[in-house]
Amino acid sequence: MNTASIQQEVVATTDASLSLHAGEFVWNTPSTTPAHEYLLPAVQKCLWRAQARTVLDLGCGNGALTAALHRDGFMMTGTDVSESGIRIASRHFPEIPFAHAEMSAPLPRHLRQRFDAVIAVEVIEHLLLPRLLFERAKEALRPGGSLIVTTPFHGYWKNLALALTNKFDTHWHPLRDFGHVKFFSIETLAQLFREQGFQIEHSTRVGRVPALAKSMVLQGTPASGPGGFQP
Repeated sequence: MNTASIQQEVVATTDASLSLHAGEFVWNTPSTTPAHEYLLPAVQKCLWRAQARTVLDLGCGNGALTAALHRDGFMMTGTDVSESGIRIASRHFPEIPFAHAEMSAPLPRHLRQRFDAVIAVEVIEHLLLPRLLFERAKEALRPGGSLIVTTPFHGYWKNLALALTNKFDTHWHPLRDFGHVKFFSIETLAQLFREQGFQIEHSTRVGRVPALAKSMVLQGTPASGPGGFQP
């Protein structure tokens, strides 16, 4: 299935619904989401900067972004906790290996220390325990590998704009099961990178002018010396 036909399909249920009762983060189509329009170019640039070939999409959802990167020539693998997402990904993108995996459980042995880069695109904000994402990334990365994390941006001017325009309910989606539970600024996400033994090499904001950006992208590699992790 090509990019144009995927984008013509309806947006996934969880991105269309402000209120959703579900037993998991539900996917019902292989379509890309509107966020992919500004996130995909940023992730591509990070992967090119890292000179990555093998990439793990940690929290791949329905596999649409994974497939887009595969078409760019990256050797992709995807994992996600959502069974509906993995079913759709495996059905529509059979050329890519996908696996159901809990963020709270160690990666399968065949996925450990295999990847030049790990990406987690709009995933960390869904995790009550965000440090688990870094644990899984450490398992997956080869020495010197690159971790790329994107998440909705929060900062003074954007938060003020949301308050003044009464948009907090539509931004937070409090009635959506398995929705957003963590809200990072660049400073807090950078602190988490450093705490987990990563040295930040690049950060940017995407989706709007920087002060009102929709999302931010941080890229880091294992720090050398004390505090750096050992694979």
